[in-house]
Amino acid sequence: MRKFSIAAAVILLLACALPGRAQDTGYWRASSNTAAKITGDIGINGTRLSLNFNVFPLTEIRTLKPGEVAAVFDADVNAGYTGILYRVKVPAQRRFLHRNTLCGDEDTEWMATFAAGKTLQVAFFSGEQPPVFTMDAISNSQSLCGTYTYVR
Repeated sequence: MRKFSIAAAVILLLACALPGRAQDTGYWRASSNTAAKITGDIGINGTRLSLNFNVFPLTEIRTLKPGEVAAVFDADVNAGYTGILYRVKVPAQRRFLHRNTLCGDEDTEWMATFAAGKTLQVAFFSGEQPPVFTMDAISNSQSLCGTYTYVR
């Protein structure tokens, strides 16, 4: 019984230490001023994105590498954090809180997420082509619509 308990504890510790693929799923409360003023709370599941009681289809495209996460979000590149790039379709006409849109007069086409602990950071992008996740590309990006922070 003791061997089982030790093995279970080791497995649990390893599982908690590894970044989870679906760490961004679930319900998140708006934390940043931007999130509170535009999107309100957010919900993510495997196939749907919920913003201010509006539901949009969501498709996971790929995992973002630590350098890519650091290029978009306030994350330490050496910490090894990963994120997820999604394809999403939010029409430019869709209004959220205070009659705001996500990407002005352009459709929102992409969403990148990065979750660490009880905090989720989200970036929305316009444009048909996937965003390029380098420091230079993000700092000069015309397609980055905004970044938002949420908490559990």
